[in-house]
Amino acid sequence: MAAPSFCLLAALLALVPWQAIASDPSPLQDFCVADKHSPVLVNGFACLNPKDVNADHFFKAAMLDTPRKTNKVGSNVTLINVMQIPGLNTLGISIARIDYAPLGQNPPHTHPRATEILTVLEGTLHVGFVTSNPNNTLFSKVLNKGDVFVFPVGLIHFQFNPNPHQPAVAIAALSSQNPGAITIANAVFGSKPPISDEVLAKAFQVGKGTIDWLQAQFWENNHY
Repeated sequence: MAAPSFCLLAALLALVPWQAIASDPSPLQDFCVADKHSPVLVNGFACLNPKDVNADHFFKAAMLDTPRKTNKVGSNVTLINVMQIPGLNTLGISIARIDYAPLGQNPPHTHPRATEILTVLEGTLHVGFVTSNPNNTLFSKVLNKGDVFVFPVGLIHFQFNPNPHQPAVAIAALSSQNPGAITIANAVFGSKPPISDEVLAKAFQVGKGTIDWLQAQFWENNHY
């Protein structure tokens, strides 16, 4: 009997980390509207008293049907997360509208806390993601209006509008109330304080002058 009992225990323990690494904790009640003024520090936000909750806590007049002005890389990400809709707290989901100028891109980035599923509303997008070391395999696809693509959690991915004449628009859903975004170029070359040019020159196998030039650029954020 000892061996079957051990196997059962091992199987149960194997399920524990699977639950622990879920994108966001599962709610234990109907909702937990974020109390952004609470002094209590938790993973996410403390809950408002349900008696103080109303429909506006689950609503935002976000005008996601309205085109946005794009930046110098040719994109604009309008993210609606728990900071805009406090009712998203503990629900593990957010949404974004992404506008792309002609030849614009949402540059290589990651979401450390979320998987993303994206659908094209207008135009055409070349999209892709890269797997982790050691293979670093690129999975890419050209999407047309109505197509859907998934970017797994934590992996570097991008979107590019190959059309030089027409803009593109996409909507993305993300599996976290606060997915986070790390734009690779901004993080590596625009960190504050800067990463040592000696470190980056060695990492990228280029001269320090190239790194110094890159670090001197203005690395604009495209998440608004």
